[in-house]
Amino acid sequence: MTKQERSWVFYDWANSAYSIAITSTIFPIFFKSVISKGVQGYTSTAWLGYGNSIYTLVIAVLAPVLGTIADYKNYKKRFFLGFFLLGVVSTACLALTHEGGWIVAIVIYILTALGFAGANIFYDSFLIDVTPRERMDWISTSGFAWGYIGSTIPFILGIALIMKYDILGFSSSVPAVRISFFLTAIWWFVFTVPFLRNVKQNYFIEPSQTPVSDSFRRLIDTFRRIRQYRNVFIFLLAYFLYIDGVDTIIKMATAFGTDIGISANMLMIILLVVQFVAFPFALLYGKLARVFSAKKMLFVGICTYVIITITAFFIPRFADPKTKVTAFWIVSMLVATSQGGIQALSRSFYGKLIPKNESAEFFGFYNIFGKFAAILGPFLMGLVTQLTKSSGVGILSIIVLFIAGGVILTRVKEQAEE
Repeated sequence: MTKQERSWVFYDWANSAYSIAITSTIFPIFFKSVISKGVQGYTSTAWLGYGNSIYTLVIAVLAPVLGTIADYKNYKKRFFLGFFLLGVVSTACLALTHEGGWIVAIVIYILTALGFAGANIFYDSFLIDVTPRERMDWISTSGFAWGYIGSTIPFILGIALIMKYDILGFSSSVPAVRISFFLTAIWWFVFTVPFLRNVKQNYFIEPSQTPVSDSFRRLIDTFRRIRQYRNVFIFLLAYFLYIDGVDTIIKMATAFGTDIGISANMLMIILLVVQFVAFPFALLYGKLARVFSAKKMLFVGICTYVIITITAFFIPRFADPKTKVTAFWIVSMLVATSQGGIQALSRSFYGKLIPKNESAEFFGFYNIFGKFAAILGPFLMGLVTQLTKSSGVGILSIIVLFIAGGVILTRVKEQAEE
């Protein structure tokens, strides 16, 4: 790898600590067991889903506009830095949350997610700048793979502090959880430095005297020329659907596990193992994409998630708690085989379809489709769970997103836009 490629990959190592600690594990468990203590389990699960929907709505509205502006020379790095700092600072502020303060906690969580998702818009678009087309699948999957490993280090430290809180002289695990939030923010900040120093915007549009107004005109012009980019928007529609299901499972997995009786410690252990298993499988997706194509590997990932949702539906129906734990382990390992691969190849597959000089604008569309999709999935699962009082039925409801996304993906051609 070149220095730019390594530095780009290294940001996945940095920000994935947020993904596992805040999105997937420690914060959702802390929110349900401490912050929203006394609230019905299915109600707190629903509110967590609503919180995810709120932040995704905000980022979806901002993404195309900011992406269009960011295509001007030297703007992309500035926008990345702004969202990155928002994410790091607000993640550290999660340490201030407490029992009963669920509204404040949701607001801070929304800010952390805005920073994380906003920075990723511009991080993803830098893939065009750091590597040639023929290496995009490999570099993108490498980012996800090393992200899984990098995230485990602060996560393991956080788990150790939470499980052995008495060694630090604490009377409960709550202060240790707060320390883990702070450690996550520090990890994210420190290991983003190589990206900030070495990654450059190599493809850009020369800025004008009125970059903001010009960016709106460019955005409108892109919509007018939508037929020229028909293949891109067919892919985005497919992505809109299947990645919604993927994101919903990522965001709601621990809430689902808690509802079916999986202990907090067991959930953290399972999700830690997922990180290690996901590492080689993400790289495997990258290798197999060279042999079978990225598009075919995306179909493999979609089919795997269909199996996951069907299996998860039956877990709450098992009477034996040990059987539930075993089944949850199986589902989690299936997620580990495809989670990184389907996300990484979606990013690189899309990167090969779009014009290089407008990468931030088009990755703005990529994120608006992804984020608007992520409004539907958590909301759908939250609503169905609340209405049926069953997390199993809730998670089954998202199977239609994978099936519909896969059907539309068959219509996408593997070719770059001219």
